[in-house]
Order: sequence, then structure tokens, then C-alpha cells
Amino acid sequence: MATTIEVLHGDETGEELLVQALRVLDPAVIGDGVALRHWDLSLENRRATGNRVVVEAAQAMRGSGFGLKAATVTPEQSGDVGSPNAILRAEVGGRVILRTGRRIPGVVPIAGVSAPISVVRMAVGDAYGAEEWREGTGDGEVAHRTERISRAVCREVAEFAFVHAARTRARVFGGPKYTVSPVYEGMFKEEMDAAAARHPDVEYEPQLIDATYALLLNQGGDALVIPALNRDGDCMSDLVLALFGSIAGAESVLLGFAGDQLTPSVVMAEAPHGTAPALQGKNVANPMAMLLASASLLSFMAEERAHLASRAIYESVFETVRRGTRTADLGGSAFTDHFTSAVIDAVRGKLEVWRTLGVAGSPTAG
Repeated sequence: MATTIEVLHGDETGEELLVQALRVLDPAVIGDGVALRHWDLSLENRRATGNRVVVEAAQAMRGSGFGLKAATVTPEQSGDVGSPNAILRAEVGGRVILRTGRRIPGVVPIAGVSAPISVVRMAVGDAYGAEEWREGTGDGEVAHRTERISRAVCREVAEFAFVHAARTRARVFGGPKYTVSPVYEGMFKEEMDAAAARHPDVEYEPQLIDATYALLLNQGGDALVIPALNRDGDCMSDLVLALFGSIAGAESVLLGFAGDQLTPSVVMAEAPHGTAPALQGKNVANPMAMLLASASLLSFMAEERAHLASRAIYESVFETVRRGTRTADLGGSAFTDHFTSAVIDAVRGKLEVWRTLGVAGSPTAG
């Protein structure tokens, strides 16, 4: 039986790049393992439905467990439909964000980083959504902010960090500033230590958040997973992706959790970039991040054939770049659809070879 992916259409170049990802997910390319159900989350339709379509798409994701989202426009005007991401996150119980930076062939990284670095970020609470107020006047005016985190969310972030590290053969590295904040940030450190005890085979090197930033500059050869609080993770993600010289080799994954389960109930993947309106209609935008988002989504599915397709897409994207087919942002001249076509050819070739060899998960394998 095919696994359903909720396809969340978006705006401007975000929608154009989603179309490229759907080309790769076509059954003619990866087989019959997935079925696509489409939702129009364009700004026009969000306004027309008063965001009802966003809620309906989220409800569908809670049922199927998987979503692939295009970048969308968030209007700046007060009283408009706002950000669909905030609604989606709330509706699916999205409490963890995973972003992974990777080296792109031909792109010179900073500080010699070469192995993947994943940031597992708390997606709710902490500095975001905190209550803020000011008291007093003049030089005596004081600003206050009340932040909160929950043990349940700390546990989900910590547990997923170790699970992801085990999957990717990485080391869990970093952590909160628990020495300065033993009650607040110390709660997160306690859950990291507890997760380490549950996963003794995963290498664990806790560091304070400030030391983590500094030490990233000499950890170039190690695959790392960095668990982080919401604001720390937001800042750390931007740094990590920049270390690789381009965000084109990264995808963003939102993980939703239901009840007290530590296994994600919803996985929604997207590119970490925005809608790039200046590139709309020019067929020059880089589709790598959206293609990698589709590969990431497949990797979370239970079926072995989905894992095989995920691997084929990941490998084909980077091999296509290494062979010299690159969009303008990476110093090449390939058009968006031409790059995707090259990736599709590579994916088909890999899957055909694996079928011939009887690789587990391929259609002819026993």
C-alpha cells in the first residue's frame, strides 16, 4: 500500500521548486511507493479560505504522517492571514526542527567543515512566544521577559537528537548554558543526559552553547548532531548552514509529536529558504534543497523501498553537482528544470542497477 504525502503548494519560486521535487517523486522515477494529495496554500487561497485550507492540510498530515511544503509568502499587514507555518506547527504538534548542513562539491566551506552537521532545535517555547513587558521610565525603565520550556519537549528534542545521531553515525555535541541557568537550561541538560543513558552506543560530548560555537571551527571532520533550545537552535542553524558556503545542500524538517510518544507522528519537510520572488519565472533557481527535502521525507517512512529511493535522491543530487551540472548560484549555467532532469536520470540509473543486483527494497528483491 502506498504511503500518502500531503503536498502543500506555495508561492512564487517556492511553488516552482516544489514542482521540481514532485518530478522526482513521480512513480515513473521512484516506483509506486508513495501517493500524493495536494493542498493549495498559496497566499491567494489562504486569504480566500481564511486559513481554513491550512488547518485542513494539517489535519490531513496528522492522518497520513507526512507532508512536503513549498515556501510561502507571509504578508506583513496586521490582520492578514499571517504565517501558515505557525498554524501548521501548532496543528500537528510540531515541537522539533531538524536542519542539516552538508558540503556541496565545488563549494568551498568555512573552517574546513566536511562532514554533515545537524541542528535539532526545540520548535516551541523558550524566547519565542515569551511574555514581555516594561516598567518604569527614563533611565530607570526595565524590560522583562518570561520564558518557559517543558520537560516533555526537552525530552523529545534530546531523544530525537540521539536517534538521529544513531541513524547518521554522528556524535551528539553541544547543549545549553546549564552552568549559568541550572534550573531553566539545566532541565534540558538533564534530558540530554537521560537520552545519552538510553543510547549508550551513541557518542556524546556535551558542551556549553558558547563553547559549541567556538569548537565548531575545529570539528570539520566529524559528523555532529547539536541539540538546542529554541533561540539557540535558530541562531546555530544559520551559522551551520553558512559554514558550508550555501544553504542549497540543506533541508528543513518539522517533527510533530502526539501525547507522550517519543517517536514523531508527523514529518513535514521543506527547503530552508524563502520564496525568492526576484527569481520567479526565470527557471534559474536552485532546486537542490527541495529535492533533498523529498529525500529526507522518504527516509522517515517505514518501507525499505522508500529508504532506497531516499538514498538514490540524496546521492544523485550531489553527484549531479560533482559532475558539473550546477545552477548559477553554484557557479554553473544549468536551468532549474535541466538540473532536476539530470538528477532524475541519475536516480533512475541507481534504482535500475540496484534492482539488477537484487538490493533489498528494490522491486525485484526478495
